[in-house]
Amino acid sequence: MNLFRSTAVVLALTTGLLAMPAQAETVTQNASGDPTYTVEAPPAFAMIGDLVVARPLLIGATLVGAVAFVVSLPFTALGGNVKEAGQALVGDPAREAFVRCLGCTTSQKPY
Repeated sequence: MNLFRSTAVVLALTTGLLAMPAQAETVTQNASGDPTYTVEAPPAFAMIGDLVVARPLLIGATLVGAVAFVVSLPFTALGGNVKEAGQALVGDPAREAFVRCLGCTTSQKPY
């Protein structure tokens, strides 16, 4: 093939590949692209990743937040925001670690 045809083919393929994510983003109903998997029924790989990676990190964040809460308790008591500090440092990570459904990105129920 000559140089013009080769360049035209490469340009057409590159343009088509670059436009593909934009089309997929507007057409699909969820992140996986399969309408079977929704927020209420996440795929198996999301559940496994959540179980192996996210939950241990969230439990660790809850423990570190509890220690930070106890250390900062005198200062937060003087400031009058003990409840807010407890919620931010201990409550939120604990809720995400223990209440959130396996594989979901955020907790479904507002607490």
